[in-house]
Amino acid sequence: MTPQPTGRLDPRGHLVLTRALDAPVEEVWSAVTDPGRLARWYGTWRGDPASGRVEVLTTAEDWDRPEPLLIRACDPPRHLALTLGTAADAWRVDLDLHEDDGRTVLQLTHRYPDPDEVESVGPGWEYYLDRLVAAETGGDPDAVDFARDYHPAMSGHYRPLAEQLRARD
Repeated sequence: MTPQPTGRLDPRGHLVLTRALDAPVEEVWSAVTDPGRLARWYGTWRGDPASGRVEVLTTAEDWDRPEPLLIRACDPPRHLALTLGTAADAWRVDLDLHEDDGRTVLQLTHRYPDPDEVESVGPGWEYYLDRLVAAETGGDPDAVDFARDYHPAMSGHYRPLAEQLRARD
């Protein structure tokens, strides 16, 4: 089944993607914060999260060194605000979790995305969120195929969003 893109822009121009999982909010929180569970779909981290800084090495990309990650806010099990990278173009990403009757909706908000990157960033987040769903539902995250199903396949969905962001500037 071909994945369908979910990305949209909120009124502030942030890129927002969602996934729903049939699991309590505490389980989904653990999937995005516990090192062992996070490693199954995104990457490994090292360091002391209590310091507000860790280093992350993604498992699905060919990065040869960890990237710094700043924890801007952490309110378990509902909200996690992160900055990925340290340069002026670092990504600010928020994860918000809401549970309703045993089903949890995870909302990923990529704040202030660069319009020139949206056509690749959007499919990238779709890819990682689908890897999360696969890992948490008994599937194989490695069966999620970025080159076949996400980029450039989803770029057409994200191109108009990039244009909307350019028009805002």
